[in-house]
Order: sequence, then structure tokens, then C-alpha cells
Amino acid sequence: MKLTTRFAPSPTGYLHVGGARTALFSWLYARKHGGDFILRIEDTDRERSTEESVNAILEGMSWLGLEYDQGPFYQTHRFDRYKEIIQQLLDQGDAYYCYCSREELDAMREGQRARKEKPRYTGLCRSRTEPRDGVEPVIRFKNPTDGVVVVEDVVRGKVAFQNSELDDLIIARSDGTPTYNLTVVVDDLDMGLTHVIRGDDHLNNTPRQINILKALGAELPKYAHLPMILGSDGARLSKRHGAVSVMQYRDEGFLPEALLNYLVRLGWSHGDQEIFSIEEMIELFDVESVNHSASTFNPEKLLWLNQHYIKSSSPEHVARHLSWHLGERGIDPSEGPDILKVVESQQERAKTLVEMADNSTFFYQDFDAFEEKAAKKNLKAAAQEPLSQLRAGLASLDVWEAEPIHELVKQIAESMDLKLGKVAQPLRVAVAGAGISPPIDITLELVGRERVLQRIDMALAYIEQRVAANGG
Repeated sequence: MKLTTRFAPSPTGYLHVGGARTALFSWLYARKHGGDFILRIEDTDRERSTEESVNAILEGMSWLGLEYDQGPFYQTHRFDRYKEIIQQLLDQGDAYYCYCSREELDAMREGQRARKEKPRYTGLCRSRTEPRDGVEPVIRFKNPTDGVVVVEDVVRGKVAFQNSELDDLIIARSDGTPTYNLTVVVDDLDMGLTHVIRGDDHLNNTPRQINILKALGAELPKYAHLPMILGSDGARLSKRHGAVSVMQYRDEGFLPEALLNYLVRLGWSHGDQEIFSIEEMIELFDVESVNHSASTFNPEKLLWLNQHYIKSSSPEHVARHLSWHLGERGIDPSEGPDILKVVESQQERAKTLVEMADNSTFFYQDFDAFEEKAAKKNLKAAAQEPLSQLRAGLASLDVWEAEPIHELVKQIAESMDLKLGKVAQPLRVAVAGAGISPPIDITLELVGRERVLQRIDMALAYIEQRVAANGG
């Protein structure tokens, strides 16, 4: 039987960090073993499921590069199949109609709490044969009342549940719609799931699902319940820790490989190795090696990984992602310097693509004002003559490339008996609008002669105004 895994999110929100890790582990395991990876949208919660959330999940999977072999399948398209299985369970005597009212159920649980018992359904309607007028029944699965369900968990080992602790769960609501534990079982059965890899918050559902599978005479998949992810304070990961939408990491300038590399290390390791290519992840990952203790989310580590990937990735790859950020700033990267050269000039210093995009805007767009602090420090009366000579030299330069530009700046500094920085830094502020840019020769080459001259003129006018106002 072909190994098959799945990722089955509910479309009630965005694709978050925990869900993305589950998807990654399931995807890696399928890819390693030549199996299929299925995407299933569990959208039976009609009140909370939204089309917007479905799109957010699909967008997140696409951005991460977690392509699926089958799907997406939608549970709302499979209601006829669920009804068929529910009827089969009724016919077998493994399910029954429950006519208990809300008041009866509340009274049942209040009595149990008063006796310090675990609140659970007592099976009151198990032997009921007659319907009750005016009551639309739910359908419950008739769980075994004795024995033990042993979950052979790939991550946690053997976990035993007493059947006496599991009540008769509802598998169809009074309006006929199926419930989570029923739909999951039917889908996993029909889709040939061999391995169910999911968060350990689902572990308590597993014995119930196993009992339904056994009632259907099905072969059980292998289960692997992944440990939870904690924030730095030890609490379950939430928005305040950075458990935001996967797409927010894109918006904040992270490369997908950095996030994947970070997620794979949340609960799994291969010696002391920190950096993994996608190919290495597929080759080395094994769900049996996942740690059963919780992992801690560390935003600083993710940022470190992102900087590594920005520096080490090909300029073409970085440019593909950077172009989106430039577009968000109203920049068409085809109208200006070669984006590959811009990336090459910025790769060594950027921690995020947002930082790279912000620091590259001046290559494509003119600015109305200089950064105040940089201008006060560098665009002073003493910079007027070097900038004037630079303008004249740059205007007549035969070849507009980094090397001759560098030689010109160096010659002017030497002719004026100035250190190179005393010439280059005012020029940088004039051309970039701020005190930080790539090397000055590369910066000028990318900005282009016409814009460089215009910006030097703007800087000279700024200096003249400053001198006139306060004597420099």
C-alpha cells in the first residue's frame, strides 16, 4: 500500500506556525518515502468556515512550496458519503438515535459533577426504541464499554485509553450534518491514509476514531502526534509570541526556505546541524525521530536563519521574492536598475527582504528630502567643493561603471588631500538620501548618471541654503 499522509486544516482562520509545521512534517515524510501528500479542507463547521480562510491556507501552502499530490478535498462536498457510513453504523447496531433534551443532558452532567465524576454521556438512549415527539435526535456512536484502546503512537510510544472513560460521541447533529470525529475517520479511510501526522491536541480524539474504524472493519493508520509549540515564556504559542499567519512572515520579509528550515527544527534534529536545504530535509527527516517534548519558538533564531538564506541564496531567487516587496512600495522593478545587481549589492547586509526593499527604494524612486541626521552631519559647507568637483568629473566620465567611478572618487579625494570617506560619505548622502548604502561606486552605477547628477545638484542647493541660513 502506498504511503499516504495528509494535512487537514479547518478554514476558520489563517495558516499559522503550528499548522505549517504539521503540513511540513507530513509533506517531508511522504516525499522521503515516495508517497502521496493530500490536502483536505475540513470545512464542516459552516458558521466559522470562510472562503477567505480557505484562500489563506492555499496561499500559505503555495508560498511555502508544499505542493500536494491530491486535493484540495472539501468535506462539505462529501456529505452523501458521510450519511452512507452513518447509516451503515446504524444498521450494524454500532450507532443509535439519541433523543435526550438539552435540559436532560445538563442535569446529567450537574449530577456527575456533584458526585465528583467526569462529566460524560451515560448512554441513556442506547436501549431506547421509540422516538420522542417534538425532538429531533442526534446520532451517537455506540462506543465499547469495556476494554482498552492502545494508540501505538510513532512519536509518544504506546498510549492507553480505557473505553469506560470514552462516552458515546455524537456523529451526526440533529440537522443531519456529520461531526468532526466521523468525517475524519471516513476521509482517512476513503483516501487510503497510512500515516496520520497531527498535533498532540488531537490525541484524545484518536481512541474514539480508532473505535469507529474498527466498527467499520478498517485497517488502522499509524498515528504520530506532534508536541505543541511554546512561546519563550513557556505558555502555548499564541499571537503575542509570533504565532501569526504564515503569510505575515512573507509580509515581514522572510524567505520561505528560512521559515521551513526553522519549522523543521521545532521538535526534530539531526545532530547539531542547523541549516538544511529542502533536499536535505527530505533525505534526513524521519517522524520516528521527532522529540516528544514541547518546542520553544524563538523569533531571533528565525531572523538569523533568514539572514543566512538572504546571503547564501542566488540573486535570482532573492530577486523573485524582493520584487513583490518592491511592488508593495509602488515600484516596478523593471523600470530602473537591474534587480539582480541591486540584490547583489544588498545581500550581505539585509536581515529581511523588507529591510532590503526599504534600503533599495532610492535606486528606483527619487526623494524629496535627505535623512535629517545624515544631512546635518555630511552636507556641510566643507562638502560643497568636493561635491562640485565630483559632479563635474562624473558628468564627463566616459564609462559609467563602478571601477572608473571608484577611481574618480579616489582621485578627487587625493587631489584635495582628503580621506576617501570625507568625499565618499557626502556623495553617498547626496545620492542615496541617507548615510547607508552599498559601496559608493556600485551605488552610483546602479542609480545612473542622470539621477546622480540631479541628486548632487539637490545636495549642493541644500548646502547653499544651509550656509545662507547659519553659515554652514
